[in-house]
Amino acid sequence: MSKVRILWADDEIDLLKPHVLFLEQKGYEVTAVNNGAEAVELVDEHYFDIVFLDENMPGLSGLETLQKIKELDSSLPIIMITKSEEEHIMEEAIGSKISDYLIKPVNPNQILLSVKKNLDKTRLVSEKTTSDYQREFREIGMRMMSNMDAADWADLYKKLIFWDLELENSEDKGMMEVFDMQQNEANDQFMRFIKENYIDWLQGDGAAPTMSHTLFKNKIRPIIEQTGDTPVFLIVIDNLRFDQWKVIQPKLNEFCRLDEESMYYSILPTATQYARNALFSGLLPSEMERLFPKYWKNEDDEGGKNMYEAEFLEANLKRNGLNVKHSYNKVTNLNAGKRLLDSFHELKGNKLNVIVYNFVDMLSHARTEMEVIKELADDSSAYRSITQSWFDHSPLQEMLRRAVAMGAKLIITTDHGTVKVENPIKVVGDRNTNTNLRYKAGRNLDYNAREVFAVTNPDKAYLPKMNMSTHYVFATGKDFFVYPNNYNHFVNYYRNTFQHGGVSMEEVLIPFVTLSPR
Repeated sequence: MSKVRILWADDEIDLLKPHVLFLEQKGYEVTAVNNGAEAVELVDEHYFDIVFLDENMPGLSGLETLQKIKELDSSLPIIMITKSEEEHIMEEAIGSKISDYLIKPVNPNQILLSVKKNLDKTRLVSEKTTSDYQREFREIGMRMMSNMDAADWADLYKKLIFWDLELENSEDKGMMEVFDMQQNEANDQFMRFIKENYIDWLQGDGAAPTMSHTLFKNKIRPIIEQTGDTPVFLIVIDNLRFDQWKVIQPKLNEFCRLDEESMYYSILPTATQYARNALFSGLLPSEMERLFPKYWKNEDDEGGKNMYEAEFLEANLKRNGLNVKHSYNKVTNLNAGKRLLDSFHELKGNKLNVIVYNFVDMLSHARTEMEVIKELADDSSAYRSITQSWFDHSPLQEMLRRAVAMGAKLIITTDHGTVKVENPIKVVGDRNTNTNLRYKAGRNLDYNAREVFAVTNPDKAYLPKMNMSTHYVFATGKDFFVYPNNYNHFVNYYRNTFQHGGVSMEEVLIPFVTLSPR
């Protein structure tokens, strides 16, 4: 491997000879000059990995030299070294995007540390991350095999997301493969946990976690009641996974204080029709069907399945004794977001403002159907990156800034997550069977019971029955359902797409976050 090339410009470079020799003994190649003009000329003619630049040089000053070098190569790391501790010099240097700022006198180890920090950072962080994950790998494995409850699974999934985000930039691709295997094993164990407990939770088991239909009663109502006259904004970003929340969090940290970061459990199917209606109504699907037949739409009904969220919310508020002024808005495209932003002042007098934002759900569908989006969001890391980029430039961020400027309490949550599917499994159903790739609802379903989570008695899962023999089957892990006819075509079309409706940590364990103004 070629040596790292360092350019060092200082009008007192002869006095720094011991530092230069120290770096050369460490294996670096150092070119030393005593003025800024020569440094600029060398950068223009030769390649350097990093530049050390004295701030106070006669002729072309350090800041002037810095500007000219950045014009030649904006990505070249530059370390400013100065005797001055004046704040305006530091600010100007930092504003010019220097990589580090050192105050004279500097010792050789300071110089070495700065080189490593700027040139070897990726490798050193990668090695440290790999080492740390290797130590924790066994502990995570042991936890998975223990008798965990719902809260334990949420904590474990949060830890897995932490390591996913830490390892995604690692140079050790083998370790990422190890992590993927551990995450798949965790999903297998999570599926068994859901199979053993889900029906009991719905039947009133005291160990039940907060779920879609109890989120309002358990988490949202207390916030509304405890915040007095403070307005509350409930933001439901459709299809937002916990890892996607983590990549938009830093932007919110700029103007918000994080009060709570937790997870709740989506009901099954982990699909908008079921989970989001349950969130707003505070009811399970069969209860919605029975109590609100005008609003609930079954799989075989015509029209949109989430057309009455505002009505469900209204009834839920009344049932919870919350006679508060509120609004409900749904944003399904950029223009709708801009229109809501333009009229945002109209929300100021409300105690509760609910905004449903559909971008992430649209992204997952677009990724399935559009080749260019498939390439841009090839894996979970890229999928997160697109979500982050969207949020950075979306009207939603400006809405949240304005809400915080009102002094509002923010709640950010979702209705379900999504999982990247890889493994096709066969299912056969009649013509009335729904088309979702992660769950099937119908009669005469033919499937391998060992591959799915099957609900043969929908009443126990509070799921509607389209007829007396209706069954529900849910794909687990990274599986997806494919009909035998034209099997290869649909396998190739849907494999490695992001889907929802089934049982995986990514779909079921979803974020609930509260924030306050800084």
